[in-house]
Amino acid sequence: MVANVPSGKLVALDLGEAYTGVAISDPGASLARPLEVIPSDRLTEYLGTLLSKEDIVKVLVGVPKTLKGEVGFQAEWVLDKLDVLRETFPAVPFMEWDERLTTRLARSTQSESRSRSRSTRRKGRAKERVDHLAAAGMLQEYLDRRESLEATRRGP
Repeated sequence: MVANVPSGKLVALDLGEAYTGVAISDPGASLARPLEVIPSDRLTEYLGTLLSKEDIVKVLVGVPKTLKGEVGFQAEWVLDKLDVLRETFPAVPFMEWDERLTTRLARSTQSESRSRSRSTRRKGRAKERVDHLAAAGMLQEYLDRRESLEATRRGP
């Protein structure tokens, strides 16, 4: 475990206009797992329940910057929603995380695993939500990089 990092679970949110993907870490905050996809209009209620039931020490929110690293229209929308979450849950530390391409990567991973399994191949199948997989990928990336991020903040 990294020094100066409180023990407990971390949550990641992949915010979307219609759906939000949710992922959670283990209590030691070393492994991320997808939790579920929820309708975005239920996020505040859902997050309140999750925070009351789990030992959450931080919430990571994916900000979809452009490929050039700029804050575009979608990122502005996410940042506005993040402001509302910070106001609603003032005791919870929220952290912005650059989540470029996480949904695309999650969709690609899901597509690869589906192509290996004959039982899941069906024509006309509805598009499955992958937002929770994107949130888990983002959270795992943060967990893997957290030690170097903390060292950078502490300085030499």
